[in-house]
Amino acid sequence: MTALINREQLRAEIEAGVVTVIDALGGEYYAKQHLPGAIPLVENEVAEQAAALLPSKTALIVTYCSNPACPNSQRVADKLTALGYANVRKYREGIEDWTNAGLPTESGPFAS
Repeated sequence: MTALINREQLRAEIEAGVVTVIDALGGEYYAKQHLPGAIPLVENEVAEQAAALLPSKTALIVTYCSNPACPNSQRVADKLTALGYANVRKYREGIEDWTNAGLPTESGPFAS
């Protein structure tokens, strides 16, 4: 199982600029609302896009989806780990927890 990160830890990592955040919902969900600086990457795109989006296998990567019941973040985390990414964590509570805490989000399509 992927190591977890809580909201306050993730917020600190984002503010420090030392984490790559992966939105495992993607598509219209990503465009509508995502965590600051998040990159959309869904399960069926990990194998083909991970190397381009995530060049460092040792960088801190955090996956999230909507809430604890959503399996997407764990599935993306598992695929990244299988590809050799060594520092993957999961924000289990997801964007619902983030927004319920009144933290900022972004919207719009991904601009690589």
